[in-house]
Amino acid sequence: MKTRTKKRTGAMLLALMFTLLAGCGSGNNANTAANSANATNAPEASAAADTTAGAKKVTLTMMVSGTKAPDGQDFALDIMPKLVKEKFPNVTLETSKLPDEQYFTSIRTKLASGQGPDIFWVFPRNASLGVLDMAKAGYAADLSDLTFWDKISQGAKDDMSYEGKPYGIAGGLDYLGVYYNQELFKQAGITEMPQDWTSFLEACQKLKDAGITPISVADKDPWFLQFGMYQIAANVVYPDEMDFDSKLQAGEKSLTDPKWVDTISKMKELYDKGYVVKNSLGLGSAQAAQLFVDGKAGMIFDGTWDYATLTAKGAADFTRGFFSLPANEAGQPTYVSAATAAGFALNAKSENLDIAKEVMNYLFDGQSDLFKAWTESNNSISVYSGVPLNHDLFKEVNDSYLNNGKSVYFPNQMWPTGVAEEMEANFAEIIGGRKTTPEQVTQAMDKKFKELWKN
Repeated sequence: MKTRTKKRTGAMLLALMFTLLAGCGSGNNANTAANSANATNAPEASAAADTTAGAKKVTLTMMVSGTKAPDGQDFALDIMPKLVKEKFPNVTLETSKLPDEQYFTSIRTKLASGQGPDIFWVFPRNASLGVLDMAKAGYAADLSDLTFWDKISQGAKDDMSYEGKPYGIAGGLDYLGVYYNQELFKQAGITEMPQDWTSFLEACQKLKDAGITPISVADKDPWFLQFGMYQIAANVVYPDEMDFDSKLQAGEKSLTDPKWVDTISKMKELYDKGYVVKNSLGLGSAQAAQLFVDGKAGMIFDGTWDYATLTAKGAADFTRGFFSLPANEAGQPTYVSAATAAGFALNAKSENLDIAKEVMNYLFDGQSDLFKAWTESNNSISVYSGVPLNHDLFKEVNDSYLNNGKSVYFPNQMWPTGVAEEMEANFAEIIGGRKTTPEQVTQAMDKKFKELWKN
């Protein structure tokens, strides 16, 4: 999943990100394998059937974005349909999972034509397919009457709300970071983890000098650029001005601000110095990930949601690590790039809305086999109270997030859809060798923001 989330109501975002601190344990894409869950007993299933339209046979459809789990069964495609059928014998859940770009196109078309699935994947706030747009358009249903909201952190609930009402259920909390190959770091003589931008560049140079591609990047998929860019922005744009985007929305700031120019320039520096894999514009996300898992690149920028893909068995056997990209100056703290993950929405026009709500209540009841399978397979950090961290790989970044509170949302949460895409298109010109400058990239971003925000 491309972690693309964007939301408006800038002034609230700072508060909601800090409220997340109180409720996070560990679990965007439910991609990894989970152990087969035990079937519920027959009396329970029978009682559940009585609550679903008098045991009338019903088919629910669900569409999510992402890639199928590389190992074992996929939660959305295999596990959830099985466990829903065991709990609700009269309900058949038909699910599909599409790559992100294909999903965005397909779900928009289906919803606009009135043929949308009963359950679909929605993103926080202003992101592409963000909950604000889905609620305003009348596609996403009001979920206020679901029974588990007291178990979800307030920040995650707010990120999936419109006019004070929840219209989506967050899949968790996601971190952007740097997955790295510990063996290749040792081979290159990197004995200490970089703590700032200068030392990060030095580590890249050591990898390059050792004949190792420092960073695998999938520039054929434009959104991949966000994975590095937003981590840099978290440490350049926001530490001294956390309300930057609120001011931007109010017309008090501009995306041509020197701090955004510096952000673009730092990203450009990685390409200028040859630290990014050659011909990155020809690599898609699957290819870039394969380079990493095959031990042919020291690092890859990505999010917690891609844990299954980036820890899958490849041509090389090595130990993974994960850290926040230190784009900060020496002596300054590194800020974590963190945001509420995508999650479930229900089609407001569904003929089976009540039944779909029953399934969601079962999924998030905190104790069912379905809930257990969800928490085991979910790669995002859980925002459901009492759920521990799922993967030790993320422990250091998670501890930093919880203990230090130095984190920044993904910037596109606060931008209208189209601004991040403008950033991607113009930066691709730099990668492609055109004379486009960082200043011109920010000018294009700012022009697009003003054009879209006033509408």
